[in-house]
Amino acid sequence: MQKCLVIVGILWVCLFACTNDQASPLRETPYDLGLPAHFPVMDIPTDNALTEERVALGELLFFDPILSRDSTVSCGSCHLPALAFADGKRVSEGVDGREGMRNAPSLWNVGYEEAFFRDGGARTLELQVLTPISDPNEMDVSMEEVVKRLQAHPAYPFLFQQAYGRTADRFGVIRAIAAYERTLISGNSAYDRFVYGGDSSALSLLAQQGMQLFFGDRLKCGNCHSGFNLTNNGFANIGLYEQYADVGRKRVTLLEEDAGKFKVPSLRNVGLTAPYMHDGSLGTLEEVLSHYASGGKGHVNQATAIRGFTLNEEEMRAVIAFLGSLTE
Repeated sequence: MQKCLVIVGILWVCLFACTNDQASPLRETPYDLGLPAHFPVMDIPTDNALTEERVALGELLFFDPILSRDSTVSCGSCHLPALAFADGKRVSEGVDGREGMRNAPSLWNVGYEEAFFRDGGARTLELQVLTPISDPNEMDVSMEEVVKRLQAHPAYPFLFQQAYGRTADRFGVIRAIAAYERTLISGNSAYDRFVYGGDSSALSLLAQQGMQLFFGDRLKCGNCHSGFNLTNNGFANIGLYEQYADVGRKRVTLLEEDAGKFKVPSLRNVGLTAPYMHDGSLGTLEEVLSHYASGGKGHVNQATAIRGFTLNEEEMRAVIAFLGSLTE
């Protein structure tokens, strides 16, 4: 389906280009994000202001397997719209079925994040684009080869001229994909309608009970999953293991106190993004809650907030119902 959409989009562009030879190549039609009223203004780089042309180009590139070595894998292969831009696998698969090292996170509201990847290894959304393209276990292709293919393509050179006023190059590739990703906005769940929209019927009584537990003093989940996007954008060691095979944030900072720390994810659409954790080791939300209830495995860097709690069967159902209300 994704390949079909890319082909249809490119054919349309080719037809459009042939019938608009006199038009100025660069177009800068402003793109309206249409943010929910309770969302803050998004910080967007001055050299990548959102335009219709840039977003359209980025969407085509995101779903086009031309960005992989053997043209079989796209960004959209690991970030499926139907699964909240996750992929439902323990760890993602790249070219030749090679397994990556981590679970693919959702991309909803990714434009609000302050660091990217599970360990925060990329500081901007634009820089984030580079790693999966070159990673041997993901797309496994050089940016030089990608640019060569795009420049030889019948439609992409025109699209890059429209979007950035320049030929297809690394500058445009990473910015166009980032521009598209910033348009992935989720903020109209039942939870949003109940809390921010004043719709008292949006949440069931069970989900309301779950929300009180989630943000209450017993569970204190809201200490990390807070704000409009249900994350504090920090990094935490939740005691998933006594010894971590993947050292997480330490790979970036080289600090021992960061071993086992991973980015606190947004919980928006969390009901669609199983399996969970950086390695996809927990298959259900019930398993996730059971881990937190256990108090963790006692890693030396485990957050002090992971101290364990008790939920009866009805309370467990209530919290799960609340988490379900975060799906738009």
